[in-house]
Amino acid sequence: MRFSTKAIHIGEEPERMQYGDVVSPIHLSTTFAKKSIKEVEEGYVYSRSGNPTRNSLERKLAALENAKYGLAFSSGLAAESTVLLALLKKGDHVVTFDDLYGGTKRLFNQIMERFGLEFTYVDARNPENVRKAIRKNTRMIWLETPTNPLLKLADIKAIAEIAHEEGIIVVVDNTFASPYFQNPLDLGADIVLHSVTKYLGGHSDVVGGAVMVNDEELYEKLKFHQNAVGAVLSPFDSWLVMRGIKTLSLRMERHEKNAMAIAKYLEGHPLVKRVYYPGLPSHPQHELAKRQMSGFGGMLSFELKGGLEKAIKFVESLEIFALAESLGGVESLIELPAIMTHASVPKEERERVGIRDSLIRVSVGIEDVEDLIEDLERGFQAVGE
Repeated sequence: MRFSTKAIHIGEEPERMQYGDVVSPIHLSTTFAKKSIKEVEEGYVYSRSGNPTRNSLERKLAALENAKYGLAFSSGLAAESTVLLALLKKGDHVVTFDDLYGGTKRLFNQIMERFGLEFTYVDARNPENVRKAIRKNTRMIWLETPTNPLLKLADIKAIAEIAHEEGIIVVVDNTFASPYFQNPLDLGADIVLHSVTKYLGGHSDVVGGAVMVNDEELYEKLKFHQNAVGAVLSPFDSWLVMRGIKTLSLRMERHEKNAMAIAKYLEGHPLVKRVYYPGLPSHPQHELAKRQMSGFGGMLSFELKGGLEKAIKFVESLEIFALAESLGGVESLIELPAIMTHASVPKEERERVGIRDSLIRVSVGIEDVEDLIEDLERGFQAVGE
């Protein structure tokens, strides 16, 4: 079964539904009655532990990443926290990309370090940097690829081979690419996770997270912590994500088409210093993107000539692009990482990895691209005055 077919049908087969529903019902019940005590440990008991709607979504999530198991959480950070809590202990060490979503760095540095976990940040574009950072107590390698917000790539296959030589688990945040354009488990990763708030949900109306794995032992540990910690996705939110997933392939194709057109437009604009988009031949890792991804996605960033004030004026002059955090919805969003999504990262650290004040991140939506380019031109006219 191919991607679009799986996205529509897996988890929502009419024969699995009580009344032959074509669309999964929303099971709002928090608890499930049994006819006898013997049945208490069978099937659904309490919705934190398991819910029919969430289970339908989890089967669909697993199918999209070519995984055996999927788990849905109340947010992407809840999914990340569960992975760390379930698989690591005090004194364990994690090697991770130096360019990560600001919320992930905040989770690592301000929460997880308090519980004795250690983190080393490296430029994972070079797999040898990952190898050199491995210690005796290294238990996990954590990657985003492409990264947020600089669209850097890590060679998942090469890094997985390095990790597995030492028995180290590889986690890949696949949110930017989506399962439509990249499948990290197929490249050797052990765990793939998503903020389903983004492309999987696709309509800026649900917050959620997901983890997909093939290894049964990993799944059982994660499933235990999902239940024990309780950061589960609600039935209604699960239904919203399933609805969004059904059009994922169509949306991703349009996101990418629009993003490519805008990236080319920006690259040729005299007020733009640099464009970050893996689909451009000018991207340093364009060849790797072609090798490990089937498409380049809908996210891009660019540096505006001038400082923060010009960048602020630019984004505030737009009419179609919404000045907002998050990404992956049908509508186009624009933001300044230095003072929005990555504001929790110290300025010195931001600039060291390349996140300058004039960097603008764009989540390209599925509108008519001509309107989007005209809107960007409006911003350039404002800062060029």
